[in-house]
Amino acid sequence: MPTKVFTREVRIPAGDAWLQGDLVLPEEPLGLVLFAHGSGSGRHSGRNRRVAAQLQQQGIATLLPDLLTAQEQQDDSRTRQHRFDIPLLTGRLQDAAAWAAEQPVLTDLPLGLFGASTGSAAALIATARLRRRVTALVSRGGRADLAGPAVLAAIVAPTLLIVGGRDAETLALNQAAYEHLRCERSLAVVPGAGHLFEEPGALERVADLAAGWFQTRFAAAALEVAG
Repeated sequence: MPTKVFTREVRIPAGDAWLQGDLVLPEEPLGLVLFAHGSGSGRHSGRNRRVAAQLQQQGIATLLPDLLTAQEQQDDSRTRQHRFDIPLLTGRLQDAAAWAAEQPVLTDLPLGLFGASTGSAAALIATARLRRRVTALVSRGGRADLAGPAVLAAIVAPTLLIVGGRDAETLALNQAAYEHLRCERSLAVVPGAGHLFEEPGALERVADLAAGWFQTRFAAAALEVAG
């Protein structure tokens, strides 16, 4: 269990734009988890920050970036035009991963991706493109179907899909997507939880599942490097 964490705001280059992000780095981190937000939310998403806090307590560094610029967020709040722009979100997520790989304190850490809602599709596509640069992936209530069968089949990183038991539509979409995965995979259903995991204890269960998934895969990656 880490005794302290270091927190700082970062600026991430993304083409002609700059993205704002929050980096939290525990002492001797096991790995880094990069978050992909969806449905118009960003780094201040309360649900993702609660999951991130649990990961930090388990010794995992987290990077929560805004995948949209401030102007794009304003436009999206009116038109909803960017939240389903999966190519844009995917490209921005890859930019964030590339930035992390260039940071001396992060470059040697195993990388995990955590996606929520439409951000899950971006995380899945980015994971397929980055191949073995991604050590593990977790999706929370995600639109895995938006990644497409070919992308899902191309993923090599261990993938955990988490869905609420009362979120019937998303559960059906994730069950279908799960069948296309050829990597190490698991589908976890949180009983009694809806799409936003607002029920008592539901989000804590998501955080526990995610932390366990990342810890196990990060530890295995560390052993592989050491061995």
